[in-house]
Amino acid sequence: MVLGAAEARAQNIVTEDEIVRALMPHGQTRGLTIAVQDRVAREGQTFLDSLRNRTSLAAAERERLAALSADKPSIALDIPFDFNSSRIGDAALPQVSTLGSSLARPELRDSTILIVGHTDGKGSDRVNQRLSERRAEAVKQYIVRNYDVPGANLISVGYGKSRLKVSNNPYAAANRRVTAINMSAPVVANRD
Repeated sequence: MVLGAAEARAQNIVTEDEIVRALMPHGQTRGLTIAVQDRVAREGQTFLDSLRNRTSLAAAERERLAALSADKPSIALDIPFDFNSSRIGDAALPQVSTLGSSLARPELRDSTILIVGHTDGKGSDRVNQRLSERRAEAVKQYIVRNYDVPGANLISVGYGKSRLKVSNNPYAAANRRVTAINMSAPVVANRD
């Protein structure tokens, strides 16, 4: 199900073009020396490769991944999951479909993309962590099945309720969302 731009805006769905633009690498600023950039890139790539095809990460791995992804192109998508559910329902399907068609486009098809799941603040840390992992994995699997995006190009990770979108209302439905991050984009690092 692919929506036209006008229909997507009417339903508050981020369009395919908006997703592609958000996930494309931005202009690089002055950077660290080439040797340092190469070493950092190799270490980061080795770490990313170790996460492929996993559905649960240790807390230290999640934090390292958050640090590696902090400066990468990303987009937060309101994918309305029902409370305590990782099922992609009718309300979530249009945005998940648009994300899938975006990631299947030539500009992003060979990129390594993080699919990041989040929950609202209800419930325990443990329950929310697992739920966010299931949400991210559900989106990943839907895209792999329906858009022919290689599963190894998508890394799912959950952050539970640790990164609320609406921090002043931890129970808000808007906290139950997914973020996509392009890990293939070059690292932007300023020389200090």
